[in-house]
Amino acid sequence: MIVLGIDTSTNHTSVALGDDREILAATQFAGPRKQDHVVSAVDRLLGWTGLEPSNLGGVAVGLGPGLYTGLRVGVEAGKSLAQVLNLPIVGLPSLDALAFGVRNTRRVIAAVLDARRGEVFFATYRSVPGGVIREGAYQVGPPDALAAELQALPEDVLLVGNGAILYRHELERQGMRVEFASPGFAHPGASALVELAAPRFVREESDRLMDVVPIYLRKTDAEITWDQRARGASA
Repeated sequence: MIVLGIDTSTNHTSVALGDDREILAATQFAGPRKQDHVVSAVDRLLGWTGLEPSNLGGVAVGLGPGLYTGLRVGVEAGKSLAQVLNLPIVGLPSLDALAFGVRNTRRVIAAVLDARRGEVFFATYRSVPGGVIREGAYQVGPPDALAAELQALPEDVLLVGNGAILYRHELERQGMRVEFASPGFAHPGASALVELAAPRFVREESDRLMDVVPIYLRKTDAEITWDQRARGASA
């Protein structure tokens, strides 16, 4: 079964095709994310591999947490393709995909994405046979909040993601036993989504289309502005 993976949770769009044995094709590019760009990338991968839309067996989409507008683009593109092609769909947290990319480490994994506004999205994981398991909730907060959580861990930590790279100096100053993953793992990869979702599709497990929704963790800029105006009006 050929799985299409899509992730737009960061400023990079990632699209991949593969099954439970191999990744057939993948592409990643930076810049503004629009649904047409995602669909064009899918068409390009199908052309490279000689596949047709009818060869697809499922769609795996990254749910975030991530940047609001871009994240919504990827989720809506995945849902639209699943609906038009009558395919099952699976939504997967993008931090899970990020951690999965470095699953072979023996360290505790901290997956960290830039959340803008001086904050990061993050979660911690441990490697298990075949993948990773998350410990605790998905969180959003300043780098100091992440550092405080990691300092409480007795083990060494591998930090992965563009948020870890962005705040590297702040995290290193905490004196923790940390290592930083290569920039090649800075963004959640659609290939990881394919690998995570393929076994679920083989088992005929999927999500209801209405349940595939972005993980935001915090209010949008528009909601914050509205709240500020509402408080000002009531003062």
